[in-house]
Amino acid sequence: MSAAWIKLTTVLCLICTAQSDPESSKVVWKNFGEAITIQCRTSQNAEEFLSLSKGLNEEVQIIYKEKSSGKDNIASEFTSRLQLNGAFPNVDILIKNLTSADTGPYWCVYKRFNKESAEFMTTKGNGSVLLVVTAPSSANADEEAASSPSSADAKQACETTHLNLVLACVVVSAAVLLIFILIALVWIFIKTKKLRSTAKPRPVATNDVYEDMRGTLRH
Repeated sequence: MSAAWIKLTTVLCLICTAQSDPESSKVVWKNFGEAITIQCRTSQNAEEFLSLSKGLNEEVQIIYKEKSSGKDNIASEFTSRLQLNGAFPNVDILIKNLTSADTGPYWCVYKRFNKESAEFMTTKGNGSVLLVVTAPSSANADEEAASSPSSADAKQACETTHLNLVLACVVVSAAVLLIFILIALVWIFIKTKKLRSTAKPRPVATNDVYEDMRGTLRH
């Protein structure tokens, strides 16, 4: 993945996550093989569950932590390189040995059970990040391929996500442009209608003089 394409992806991801709190989200650049610590924080002490999810739609759940039992459910591909520190609900999540497949947005998601509505309430916590892992050097390329047999599938999924981002931005831009065109057409129609309604009627020629002359000649 080229540096230019990574930068473009970063901009697109930031646009798609613009609705989130800008103070709680940031872009983190890491090199291949480095580590990142994601600090999940919340001011609500009533939270009962914490999950760290990855992806624009939070499709990949990396860890799911329960407050009552203290049980941690970690995805198998992260078991050997993930470490937790801190006391619930403020937890530091360390991910080691980063690869290019780890590039993407990470979300700190808290849940609690609402007895009144009998439903789980979900809130985004502080600490969510957009992680960008730069491509490894040629010396580490073979090592990454050997340690990640499914790297081709991960790369294909990453490229599919990027394509969806580009298409989404194009569709949004086209929709905004269409709305502006419609507004302009409506404005022109209203102005034209007002001008027609305020225009003075043109005088209409009559045959009164002609009729009067005919009457005079007859006498």
